[in-house]
Amino acid sequence: MKEKTNQVVVLACSGIGKVYGALARETLYELMERVRPGVVVTTCLPLLMIEDPEAKKLVADHPVITIDGCPKSCSHKNLEAQGVNAARTYQAIKFYTAHKDLKPDGIVELDENGRKLAAIAADELAQVVDELAEGGGK
Repeated sequence: MKEKTNQVVVLACSGIGKVYGALARETLYELMERVRPGVVVTTCLPLLMIEDPEAKKLVADHPVITIDGCPKSCSHKNLEAQGVNAARTYQAIKFYTAHKDLKPDGIVELDENGRKLAAIAADELAQVVDELAEGGGK
């Protein structure tokens, strides 16, 4: 069981070349840099895939939120491969379906709509982050 922590790990999709992968990553950056700096932390998904000891310890010691760009759910599946269950899981497209006026575009860098959508998604996740940081949820 994970102890009360002040940090929450967010693992975002590494789906290079996919708009919803870019949305997942941009949402993570918004969480780390604007919404909950110092609370939201991350690690490189490939480091977790190769079982880097520091990456494994990070996800084992803190609650984890996964944000995937497609139904393959690579972030979620790679976390489970380490024997860790995600506290919460999200598909980036769900944020778009809730805000269809902000159709994202761009694969390396999101367009203005994509950046706005990532900011909204991060704002929506703030309460979840706060709850997990205070030890709520698993």
